[in-house]
Amino acid sequence: ILRLNISLFSCNMIVNNHNNFMKSERNLVLASNIKAERARKNLTQFQLAELIGVSESTIGFIERGLQTPSVFIVFDIAKVLEISILDLLKNLK
Repeated sequence: ILRLNISLFSCNMIVNNHNNFMKSERNLVLASNIKAERARKNLTQFQLAELIGVSESTIGFIERGLQTPSVFIVFDIAKVLEISILDLLKNLK
């Protein structure tokens, strides 16, 4: 029974690591899309943050893929950048 529990624990760790990797990959793609669109509009992180009502550091964390923005923040970013949410989500797997 102990061997089975260890095996199940190991499998669970593998799945969790894979899920974390996929989340990290998606964060990086979203981050890159946001950063590129912000730069295209010639906005600084500070300006974008002011326009959507978050801190500059929040935009920095999002653009580095360290923070997953809520759907509401993604909506606000898309609105300010005058693009669709789908444009921000392009290339996500």
